[in-house]
Amino acid sequence: MDRRRTPANDRIAASELRGAVPSAEYTDGWTMCVGDPVVDLRQSARGNRDRQLQLGAVVQVFEDHQGWSFVRAHADGYVGYVPVDALKPYAQPTHRVGSFATHAYLEPDMKSPDVMSLRFGAQLSVLDERKTFFETNIGFVPKRHLRPLGRPFSDPATIAQLHFGVPYLWGGNTTLGIDCSGLVQAALTACDIPCPGDSDMQCAELIGTDIARADIARGDLVFWDGHVAMAVDDQTLIHANAHHMAVAYEPINAAIKRISAQGDGSPTRIMRL
Repeated sequence: MDRRRTPANDRIAASELRGAVPSAEYTDGWTMCVGDPVVDLRQSARGNRDRQLQLGAVVQVFEDHQGWSFVRAHADGYVGYVPVDALKPYAQPTHRVGSFATHAYLEPDMKSPDVMSLRFGAQLSVLDERKTFFETNIGFVPKRHLRPLGRPFSDPATIAQLHFGVPYLWGGNTTLGIDCSGLVQAALTACDIPCPGDSDMQCAELIGTDIARADIARGDLVFWDGHVAMAVDDQTLIHANAHHMAVAYEPINAAIKRISAQGDGSPTRIMRL
């Protein structure tokens, strides 16, 4: 079993694992959601970051222990640890942040105190509508920065391009910092295409057709061992990468040559979703 998506630790396991994973206790858990703008999903309490979760992300909590919640993210099945106080009772989200970033304000006025900074993809509940602001469960947010969850984006490459220049961050999932698979996950999720969190899972689990290098078009994915990029046209990729330490454009042939020269081999798969 892949530890990244196996809801079990030394003390407890999900009820679904009864008979498959030995545990002193099994539980169905309970539903909560992320209440902080962004929180690291860690391999262990105070351990390294696996991925990140944003405001409104739904999680199943299996255990609260010494200030840490052991959770599974509803969106992609990743399990890990977040601080107990980073979670709040579940509230059905209605909208997502559809701009690069925004702020929630105390009042429907741009000059009122801001109460929270949000990034693309954060989810929240709209309660009421004013002239230029939505009243939400966390404050007043400019209308033009929110998008109904029932109205997904249609072009993943456009969402990837929205992230141009975002600094590279291993395990990052926001416009504050993002890695290669986080960029692809953000782009596909915004278009209502379910997407795992890491490039090896994306390569194995996304439903697509293998294509040749000569046939690459906008939105196609190029995988290497441990890396993924998205085509914006037949000659150019966009990807979060450690070479540029940012989300950057790169000619496809140049990227293939550079990555091979640094010892990471040739593309392992080119996929059209």
